[in-house]
Amino acid sequence: MILRARIGEFLLFSQVFVIYPKIHHFLMLKLMELDFGLFHYKDAGFKREPCRHGAKRKEAMKAAFCTLGCKVNQYETEILQKQFREEGFLLVPPEEEADVYVVNSCTVTSAGDKKTRQLLRQFRRRNPQALIALTGCYPQAFPDEAGALSEVDLVTGTYNRRTLLADIREVLASRERKVHILPHTRGEPFEPMQADRLSEHTRAFVKIEDGCDRYCSYCIIPKARGPIRSKELCHLREELEALAANGYREVVLVGINLSSYGRDTGTFRLADAVELACSVEGIDRVRLGSLEPELLTEEDLDRLAVLPGFCPQFHLSLQSGCTRTLRRMNRHYTAEEYAGIVERIRARFENPSITTDLMVGFAGETGEEFEESRAFAERIGFAKIHVFAYSVREGTRAASFPDQVSPEEKGKRSKAMMETAARLRAGFLDSQEGTVQEVLFERRRSDGMWTGYTQNYTPVLVPGTEELGGCIKMVELGGRSGDACAGRIKE
Repeated sequence: MILRARIGEFLLFSQVFVIYPKIHHFLMLKLMELDFGLFHYKDAGFKREPCRHGAKRKEAMKAAFCTLGCKVNQYETEILQKQFREEGFLLVPPEEEADVYVVNSCTVTSAGDKKTRQLLRQFRRRNPQALIALTGCYPQAFPDEAGALSEVDLVTGTYNRRTLLADIREVLASRERKVHILPHTRGEPFEPMQADRLSEHTRAFVKIEDGCDRYCSYCIIPKARGPIRSKELCHLREELEALAANGYREVVLVGINLSSYGRDTGTFRLADAVELACSVEGIDRVRLGSLEPELLTEEDLDRLAVLPGFCPQFHLSLQSGCTRTLRRMNRHYTAEEYAGIVERIRARFENPSITTDLMVGFAGETGEEFEESRAFAERIGFAKIHVFAYSVREGTRAASFPDQVSPEEKGKRSKAMMETAARLRAGFLDSQEGTVQEVLFERRRSDGMWTGYTQNYTPVLVPGTEELGGCIKMVELGGRSGDACAGRIKE
């Protein structure tokens, strides 16, 4: 006991572990083996209890992760899970009992915050003795609120995810609750993160950008994610080569504001990242995540159009098809400028798909403005639309705007816009009938149908008994089958 206490003092207060991190990691793991399981949560702290597992814990500690929100969050969780595995943790689903629970939160809407709090309470009930860690956008945007949550033992934000494992070790050793949320600062570097294997087996999402400086009036994300910062091209190449070596044939480049990639450096831009990705041996397809349309230049489009491996699926975030609404949102384009960007894409790419997000019921949106937005969606002819109702977000300018739309009216407009979206989706799928396209197959459903996607992200269903996972085949697309096209492999 005395020896363990002395080692704990050394780890917590000495600077030696900064100089000799391997010694620190070894000793901390030994402490965890000795001490983990001796505490249970009570009144926002730990209390010593008889160990459930005996005097020493020999089996691997179990860690469960729960991720809310976007593909960037999911990528970051994959990196954290990799770190935990390398340190000897056994990863289990969040539905199971674990020794450590990590919630990677989303704060785009207040509903996301509510979901996070529900999960924390659920995990605490599941295992009162577990260590529960909260990380991600919610604590970064609202540190006081998140830091006061009594169910949580460790609270960190989006700035210092790389120290999460060390923070967990510290809490286990000190038996004291910790709130460790550091503010973002201008000029901070891109957080080093590299994946070589992800949970998806054929398509890998790769984060190359973080942060946003657009400050839309309804959005809290600049506060949660900080300034724009970009992954260096040399690090991107290393990551993509590792993914290719593990059998990934398609990558999706993602970011918080992907279109801003490289703006913080002044030396490269998004087209450079796509060209690099397309040059990596073994990577046959490269997609882009959601894009801010006004940052996609004609030069970018010209460079992308000549890349055979580039997938012409453009998710251009619209939000509203009414320019007056866009101005209140502090979006940086007009409806006509957006239409011009779509026109330039269609002039350069064969059979591209244009998908988008559309918000209804934004503060001050009149019935006339809503109908203008709906008519604009019809005019563009989107392949797919994600429709959602505006949700007032504390901490944003729009939260104090006058003329907020009632929930009942938002519901009516959502229904009407979703009807438009469904009609456009059916029209797009119908337009693919009779075309012959490359399909990358991903998995076989329980009914025996193989599912895959074309370059323009049309989902395709093909019957077959042979193994097609990870294979690219030429497929003739037939008629609609649900939200996909039936297909026949061309011999």
